Amino acid sequence: MDKTIYLECFSGISGDMTVAALLDLGADKDVLINSLDSLNLTGYEIKISYVNKNGINACDFSVILDEKHENYDHNMEYLHGNKDVHIHNHSHEHRKLTEIINIINKSAISDNAKNISLKIFDILAESESKAHNVPKEQVIFHEVGAVDSIVDIVAVAVCIDNLQITDVIVPVLYEGKGFVRCRHGVLPVPVPAVLNIATKHSIKLNITDYQGEFVTPTGAAIVAALSTSSKLPQNFVIKKVGMGAGKRNYDKPSLLRAMLIEEDKKDEIYKLETNIDDCSGEIMGYVMNKILKIGAKDIYFTPIYMKKNRPAYELGVLCEYKDIDKIEEFIFKYTTTIGIRKYKVERTVLNREIIDISTKYGMVKVKKCILKNEMRYYPEYDSISKICDTFDIPYQQVYSDIVEICESME
Repeated sequence: MDKTIYLECFSGISGDMTVAALLDLGADKDVLINSLDSLNLTGYEIKISYVNKNGINACDFSVILDEKHENYDHNMEYLHGNKDVHIHNHSHEHRKLTEIINIINKSAISDNAKNISLKIFDILAESESKAHNVPKEQVIFHEVGAVDSIVDIVAVAVCIDNLQITDVIVPVLYEGKGFVRCRHGVLPVPVPAVLNIATKHSIKLNITDYQGEFVTPTGAAIVAALSTSSKLPQNFVIKKVGMGAGKRNYDKPSLLRAMLIEEDKKDEIYKLETNIDDCSGEIMGYVMNKILKIGAKDIYFTPIYMKKNRPAYELGVLCEYKDIDKIEEFIFKYTTTIGIRKYKVERTVLNREIIDISTKYGMVKVKKCILKNEMRYYPEYDSISKICDTFDIPYQQVYSDIVEICESME
């Protein structure tokens, strides 16, 4: 069964916030720790606890670095304060993408968690490549090559895999403004890597009036790698909530909310329609077939007369709310229309299911519908047409034979 989470990034997103939210949502702590141990990284320890942020209880996932590996990522004075603040000058581990790939591939985490981890790092490498104008293979990770960032990213992947999440919805990332210090010097917020990721992966940013960096490059890359949609279902039920705490202290509390949601399956669909007076019938037929393949429940076009008695077609599409954007985009791209009307409609449908029936022709898919205590059977067109082509039998004969077999089973 599909499992969907909604990441509500009202205070941005970072790696540690995401891990904490997923742990609070129910990811197995022991599985996570064993997975991280298999990375064979040194210089850190893990602490999982609960903290109070503005009166809200939230999980805190901390990667505590030893003095040699400390990178001051959560030191507010270093990030936003006095440039002369004293920072110990350690030789940090700066890694290229190939080194990080090797660390992950040699670990004992699941294949799915490895793929997620590598996807996140690939997105980061691509953003840094663009920011510094060097080939992706030559990018040297500073902050995100550090031990804590590798741990954060792999931990996110392990938790997503452990929770068996299939879909991640992220409508928007809320970001601050101002400046932040990093290994490359003082940079404007959002930092270049975040902007590159948002641009490449069409992530919506909402720049707030709060001073500070709320969206880290790691957080943006996690969203780019995991997000399957930016649109919430019209109606949904929240099954569980996970709260993850961040380390940085700004005027807005650093909190990430992960919600396990389930779409409320009210039988509401949307009708899209548009009048088209300058497309041929062949184009309309092509559009019909393609739109059915990308998620439409049904599609039709009707001959109409428009103003000045121009002959035209009215194209109608029935679809779910989540599919509206991609279907509208397709209609605009492949027809000459410049406007689409849409309506929410309710419908009443019979309870039905697709069943497989064994017949003398082979297996056949049949739609079984229930009207009170009466059963109705509707063999699927593709199954029937395949039999007709194979045995050279008239469609109506095969259809009748299949319905008779179904009725005899009651």
